[in-house]
Amino acid sequence: MSAQAGGSPISKSFGRWFDNEAVDHTLGDTDRVDWLSVVPFVALHLACLAVWWVGFSPVAAQVALLLYLVRMFAITGFYHRYFAHRAFHASRAVQFVFAVVGASAVQRGPLWWASHHRHHHVHADDEEDAHSPHRHGFLHAHALWFLKGKNFATRHELVADFARYPELRFLDRFDSVVPLLLAAGLYGLGAWLAVAYPGLGTSGWQMLVWGFCISTVVLYHATFTVNSLAHSVGRRRYATRDRSRNNWWLAILTLGEGWHNNHHHFPGAARQGFFWWEIDLTYYGLRLLSVLGLVRDLRQVPESMLYARAALPEEKP
Repeated sequence: MSAQAGGSPISKSFGRWFDNEAVDHTLGDTDRVDWLSVVPFVALHLACLAVWWVGFSPVAAQVALLLYLVRMFAITGFYHRYFAHRAFHASRAVQFVFAVVGASAVQRGPLWWASHHRHHHVHADDEEDAHSPHRHGFLHAHALWFLKGKNFATRHELVADFARYPELRFLDRFDSVVPLLLAAGLYGLGAWLAVAYPGLGTSGWQMLVWGFCISTVVLYHATFTVNSLAHSVGRRRYATRDRSRNNWWLAILTLGEGWHNNHHHFPGAARQGFFWWEIDLTYYGLRLLSVLGLVRDLRQVPESMLYARAALPEEKP
C-alpha cells in the first residue's frame, strides 16, 4: 500500500520528512502551518544552541563558512538563475551535480524551489504571491510561507522542462537524503580529525554543529532576506510592477541576489549586478564555470533594458 493510500495524518506527516509523496492531502489547500512536518526545520535552529557544549575551533568555523559559500552559490547560481530562470545552459551532468549541492542547503528540491519562484515572478507582490511582505507581512514572507500546507507541493506544471529528468524528481521527492548524507559526512570528518590531528581541537559533534547546523541556519536566513528585505529595504532603479529593491549589503550576503530590483526588471539575465560597480559574486562564479567549459551561453542584459523604465522619484525610499 502506498503512503498516500493509508495511514494516520500523524504517520503521513512523519513520513513526509523522508518522502514528499507521503502527503496528508487534507493539508494541501490550508493556510496553516503543519507543525509536525516542520519539526526538522525548528529542530535545526535549536541544534545551534549545542555550540555551547561542543565549543569552537578555527577549522570548524572555516568549514562552516566554506559550506555557506558553496551552498549559497548552488542556490543562487543554479536553483535560482538556472532552474528557475534558465539564464544559461549546462549539461545534464553539471545540472545534477549542482542540484545535489543545492539540495544540501536543506531548501527542498530543485523542482519545488524553481516552481515556487516562477510562480512568484508571475504574481510578485500581488495577492497570489506566497511571500510578499506587503501582502502577508514580513515574518510570513521571510519564513512562514513555506511552512504552510498549501505551499508544500511542487508546482509541477510550472517546471515541466526540468521535471522530465528522473534524477531531479528523485532529489525533489527525497529531499532529506542529501542533507542527511552531508550531516553524517561532517560528523565523520570531525571524528577523524579528532584522532588524526588532535591539535585542531575539533570533534565529530563540533563539526556537525558548526558545519551543518549553524552554517545551514545562517544560509537559511540569508536566502530568506531576498523574499522579505529585498522587497522592503533599498533603492528602486526600475519601475517594475512589484516592490523589489536593490540593496548592496544584501548582495554581499547573498553573493549577488541583493540586486533584486535589477532582477525583477530583467529576470532572465545570468547576472543581477547590472553595472560593474554592483558586486555579483554568483555571476563571477558562473563566468569561471563558463571559462572551464562547464556552463555556456550566459544570458546578458540587453543594452536597451539597462536604462529603460527608470523608477520615478517617489518610488525611491
